[in-house]
Amino acid sequence: MAKTNPGRFFEDYAVGQVIVHAVPRTLSGGERALYHALYPARHALYSSDSFAQRCGLPDAPLDDLIAFHTVFGKTVPDISLNAVANLGYAEGRWHRPVWPGDTLRSESEVIGLKQNSNGKSGVVWVRTRGLNQRDELVLDYVRWVMVRKRDLDAPAPDTVIPTLAASVAPSDLVIPSVLNFANYDFTLAGEPHRWADYEIGEVIDHVDGVTIEEAEHMQATRLWQNTAKVHFDATFREDGKRLIYGGHVISMARALSFNGLANAQMVVGLNGGAHANPCFSGDTVKAWSEVLDKAETPAPGVGAIRLRLVAVKAGGTAAGALRGPDGKYLPEVLLDLDYWALMPV
Repeated sequence: MAKTNPGRFFEDYAVGQVIVHAVPRTLSGGERALYHALYPARHALYSSDSFAQRCGLPDAPLDDLIAFHTVFGKTVPDISLNAVANLGYAEGRWHRPVWPGDTLRSESEVIGLKQNSNGKSGVVWVRTRGLNQRDELVLDYVRWVMVRKRDLDAPAPDTVIPTLAASVAPSDLVIPSVLNFANYDFTLAGEPHRWADYEIGEVIDHVDGVTIEEAEHMQATRLWQNTAKVHFDATFREDGKRLIYGGHVISMARALSFNGLANAQMVVGLNGGAHANPCFSGDTVKAWSEVLDKAETPAPGVGAIRLRLVAVKAGGTAAGALRGPDGKYLPEVLLDLDYWALMPV
């Protein structure tokens, strides 16, 4: 009897299947330190207990993307170990902050399947839930992945493509009950720009760039216990390159967005996203954001801002350029991420 696990292939999934992912993980201040070492992350709410306490929180929570990466990483052995590519995200919400000492686990439900026309792979849609040690929902999101088939002669399943919301409604965003930006310190946060200063349609060039290297990519992917073969094994791709984990690009772009969006503190919604083109070691990542929407919230001094965060290879397109005349992503575009953040009004 084989003891090793080759991972699931496309024909191993069925709509309605619920997968409980192995190895819960207890997070500590170590993850915060490593996260801030890997990315130029400087948002004050996650860096300073005293700043967070001024905003009504008991202490500084862990960065929202630490929770995302941890929950995501748990799913990889069951969902994307044999993936060709992670294609997109939708309907994501952060339901409560994560604190040092919290233990996160993940479970996913298969909500859609579609075999590709080449018969060699198919797309799997899953809704993933991240839960803490009290079984409280921390975050949930939908993602879809292209997965290889093991048996090319296996019959195609019935096609089921889930209907997904174009965005998370502002009224559905979950805001910590104690959050209060009425006494927000703009000087310590790093920028004076508040919610009222941003206009829908405004494009912000975040200016700075970071060259991706193998060393920190490997450390980051292992940190989140992501075991996808395309990130580690150079023989797994025809071009002989290790694909940079898309979440690494997300965190890098989010950290770069501090320059111009230092007060976009908490990430609370993930409306959609696409890893438009692959990223490899040696690429220099830059970022720009577009303001897509704004909404008031019931929390004191807190507004919600909807942002398109785009990561690009440096030396390519100008800020604001996303697609070519054919409607396809420009080749320099690495990431197109649509999310909600909370900002002082």
